[in-house]
Amino acid sequence: MTPEALKRQAAARALDYVRPGMRLGLGTGSTAKLFVELLGERVRAGLKVIGVPTSEATRDDALRAGVPLTTLEDTPHLDMTIDGADEVGPGLALIKGGGGALLREKIVAAASDRMIVIADESKLVPLLGAFPLPIEIVRFGQGATMLALSNTLKTLALPDRLALRRTRDGHVFVTDEGHLIVDAALGKIPDPQALAARLAEIPGIVEHGLFLGLAKTAIIAGASGIRVIEPS
Repeated sequence: MTPEALKRQAAARALDYVRPGMRLGLGTGSTAKLFVELLGERVRAGLKVIGVPTSEATRDDALRAGVPLTTLEDTPHLDMTIDGADEVGPGLALIKGGGGALLREKIVAAASDRMIVIADESKLVPLLGAFPLPIEIVRFGQGATMLALSNTLKTLALPDRLALRRTRDGHVFVTDEGHLIVDAALGKIPDPQALAARLAEIPGIVEHGLFLGLAKTAIIAGASGIRVIEPS
């Protein structure tokens, strides 16, 4: 079975958690995009829900699918967020931000009663870090911020292999909020909580892609079927 088919299976299972009248956070990325498409089918069949997109790309996908949208200004409390992940580690610790929407994704997830992660089994890992950690920074003083980030990683005995993200055509990647993203190729993250705490101390860092304590359920699709994982 192809990764695309597995992602669709996970997205379809997530629909079982959706109830009429729910206020939903809509994630960003290839798997979340499939969920939005499937949700749109249910909406066109009569399901009444409203969504908050985590990126301009997801907003466009939702509008095309016919999913009614709102904002966190008008609807600051959500019932559930459904989103993908770049890595799913022990305790449902996540790395997110490969699609560049980590700031909005974390805000929306934190505003929700429940976050459900949907992914294919390749995203399930015993230790976070093989996927480069996205770190969102402001444009002003980016050199100083990257130096502070490098020094912080060294004090944690982590490699300081940092790269400013670029688009496929070579331009600097800019987030929907106008920020930049630094990808940190750490290899492994033995203590995600410690790293998250130290990153939060660096003024130029807006947010990072460690999502800790946010996900309540993971729906993982693999060759042997669907696994539903919840922290013990």
